[in-house]
Amino acid sequence: MAEALVSTILGQLASLAAEEMKLLACADKAVGKLTSNFQAIQAVLEDAESRQIKEKSVGDWFEKLKDVSYDIEDALDEWITVSKKSQMKEAENASKLWKKVCSCISSDCFCCKKVFLRHEIATKIKDLNERLDVIAMERIAFNFSLSRGTGQPVHEITTSLINLPEIYGRDHDRDRLKDYLLAESSQESTVSTISIVGMGGIGKTTLAQLVFNNDEVNTHFHKKIWVCVSDPFDEIRIAKAILESLLGEKKDKDELENVLQDLRQSIKDKKILLVLDDVWIDNSTKWEKVKNALHFASQGSRILVTTRKESTAIIMGSTKTIQIGRLGDDESWSLFSQVAFFGKTKKEVENLKEIGGKIVEKCDGLPLAIKTLGSLLRLKTQAKQWQSVIDSDLWKLEEIEKELFPPILLSYYDLSSKLRKCFTYCAVFPKDYVIGKDILIRLWMAQGFLNVEGNKEMELVGEEYFENLVMRSLFQDFERSEYDGSIVRCKMHDIVHDFVQFVSKNECFAREVESDAIPQLKISSESVRHLYIRSSDSLRVPASILKLKKLRSFVVENVGPKEEGISGHFEQFTCLRTLNLSHYDYKIPKGIKYLEHLRYLKLNWNDDIETLPEVLCDLYNLQTLDVTNCKKIRKLPQGIGKLVNLRHLLIGGTGRLRYIPKGVERLSCLKTLNKFVINGDYDYGNKACNSLDSLKNLRLGPSLELELVNVRDSNALKLADFQSTKNLLHLTLSFYVQCDERSRNKKNVMIIEALQPPPNLEKLRIKYFGGKSMSFDWMISLIKLKELELFYCFNCEHLPLLGKLPSLESLKIELMRSIKRVGNEFLGIENDATSSIVAFPKLKFLLVRDLSFWEEWNDDKYITIMPCLHSLSIKRCPKLKALPDQILQTPTLQQLEIVYCSFLEERYKETGHDRSKISHIPKVSISHW
Repeated sequence: MAEALVSTILGQLASLAAEEMKLLACADKAVGKLTSNFQAIQAVLEDAESRQIKEKSVGDWFEKLKDVSYDIEDALDEWITVSKKSQMKEAENASKLWKKVCSCISSDCFCCKKVFLRHEIATKIKDLNERLDVIAMERIAFNFSLSRGTGQPVHEITTSLINLPEIYGRDHDRDRLKDYLLAESSQESTVSTISIVGMGGIGKTTLAQLVFNNDEVNTHFHKKIWVCVSDPFDEIRIAKAILESLLGEKKDKDELENVLQDLRQSIKDKKILLVLDDVWIDNSTKWEKVKNALHFASQGSRILVTTRKESTAIIMGSTKTIQIGRLGDDESWSLFSQVAFFGKTKKEVENLKEIGGKIVEKCDGLPLAIKTLGSLLRLKTQAKQWQSVIDSDLWKLEEIEKELFPPILLSYYDLSSKLRKCFTYCAVFPKDYVIGKDILIRLWMAQGFLNVEGNKEMELVGEEYFENLVMRSLFQDFERSEYDGSIVRCKMHDIVHDFVQFVSKNECFAREVESDAIPQLKISSESVRHLYIRSSDSLRVPASILKLKKLRSFVVENVGPKEEGISGHFEQFTCLRTLNLSHYDYKIPKGIKYLEHLRYLKLNWNDDIETLPEVLCDLYNLQTLDVTNCKKIRKLPQGIGKLVNLRHLLIGGTGRLRYIPKGVERLSCLKTLNKFVINGDYDYGNKACNSLDSLKNLRLGPSLELELVNVRDSNALKLADFQSTKNLLHLTLSFYVQCDERSRNKKNVMIIEALQPPPNLEKLRIKYFGGKSMSFDWMISLIKLKELELFYCFNCEHLPLLGKLPSLESLKIELMRSIKRVGNEFLGIENDATSSIVAFPKLKFLLVRDLSFWEEWNDDKYITIMPCLHSLSIKRCPKLKALPDQILQTPTLQQLEIVYCSFLEERYKETGHDRSKISHIPKVSISHW
């Protein structure tokens, strides 16, 4: 990790212009000495890092080196920022036609300030150099070996991911567990508990996942819920997680009894399967209240617990326990072979088999160890490389979970210094945290962990780093994009998380704490650089946090309202590069101006922010600004164009945002802009709102919400040539037109026809369209469209020709209250129909909700309709009389859901006269709510 820091600092030193340094002689000399010291230290870092685990004195030296390196990096970053901002200011002054005298005065003042700041930074660098001198001298006493490498990535993985079988050697355990879950007995209690017990990395969660996703289990239970518990056991969080999974929506309640009341009501008369993964608990008190609420479920419900401790299984009241043992020799070899020999030639496999067998013995039947080492050795083709794994001293490591740490350490040391830093940064997340890939890459960017060369973009480098860690089995539980199969979110195995906490030592601190415990929160080391706190209540900053003057990451999640918390102490945390104040209901104070190093600012789900302070636009280094779901925010700051390094501007879910100022088109680094507002009403002085034409200079993609507010000039939209936007895949169109109904219809139609969205769209959402018909010409040209959602189009009386869309897989139609009849126009049939026509050829999912006046849904018996339909949901359509027989007879239809549709309920219920028409559908749900 220190190697990555040293490399970054040497890069910073090299980037500083020599002529600038010579402006201050003391700085020139100090920087030269810094460079010399760091080059000498860099030469021994490889040996030092490998010895720090086993030798405490080397570990202490390493910590001192990291501490001073961070301080030096901050000083250099400050110098570079002052230099770049001064260049911007000079360019700005040159472009303005000011009076000569004013210009001179302004420039002189600015130059004086610049020289003063540089002198201050130079003095700081000189003091830091004295500390580094001592550390550089101390290295000699350790007699480190000179490094053999260059600090660049040693092995880059380019092969594709392996499709491993879900589980090895657990057939008997799987069948036994499934039998326990599906067994029916009149003797059992309403809800019985089954536990899977075994050491870390043995495969408990994998076994639970395998059974959880089994088809028989799916059909046996009405509802399935998966909750990651971990340590500490927080009964409020667990109860809320169960409730939210059942309802499919977030709940704000924080009082346990209120949550439990809702939970009892939600599971009443339902057969549920609840998995509580990775449970740690010392007494039954916290669990009993939740467990008692779960007994309102119907008989045959099950709670499945995974835990490392048999005592936990007893505390949880388990009636059955499955002990998971180590893999047998054959299963271990099969798993290792599939990973380690992937992509190797037959000759290479023959040469490595014998050594591979010895390595498998070292793993002692632990699946995680086998996968980790197998992933490492997949990159190596020489026998001596494999032999070095057996000969490593790391197998002698005496630490907690020592059976698993050596394999992970071997993989860790095979990473480049930058990759190690990216990997260990994940210690800032708590256990079982769902890590968003894009968010993680932006956090790496903010900390300067990505080694970018030439014109390559940081995000692409981050993708490569992430894939490298994935292919070494250092991440798991992947959630993939339904569009391209790429990983969207993932987790870390508990043991891997223990490991990153072990190697990052005092650098990262992550805690989920109850509100009354926050003031007493103790942080053992003031050298903590990355801090994560999650609380279910308001955050009152404890004194232990205020001592962390050198924090680089501060993440606060899920805190309550009206507590000033950290926002009143920004001047204390001037080293911050990442600040995450999710769910933090407090106005952002002007003190944010002190955070000059800040690269990542996340303020999402803040219900107090209406405007962002203008001083935020002075944060020159800012790369990511996220105000997603800040419901009250009305405008972005006027000077946003000054954020020239901004790459990701996330403003989705801001329903009241009506003003994006001029200047956003100057953000040439911008890669993500997920919402854009064109407002015909706003005119702040001479600084008008942006037009669609402003997007021409930005590299849009892949998602955008385009909000059109009282747009008066539809010709301007057409001239903007929106259709030529190549990278845009997901588009939301929102209309807000304030005028009489007749004018609204005309204006909406003119606007939407003028827009002409790009033809390569894969997902389209249309909201608040005020026209009576949606039959615009460009709709059927979207031949790649997979997902379409039509919301809140209250005046629309006729649906467009959607049946003609050849790639459409998912269709949602909601709150279109003027629709009374759906027929051939919906299917895409205009005149004569022939048997060769197929309407909705690829549609798999159809949801229709809140069509209050919809009465008839007619099909055409002469054509094929929705031959691939898998799921059909009709909700709150009380006047709809019947569903088309042809659609109900679709052989692929697996799920039918009818909610609050009185005529349909009467027709298709158990005793209904058309029940036979749906009896072949595997999963049918008919309810009043």
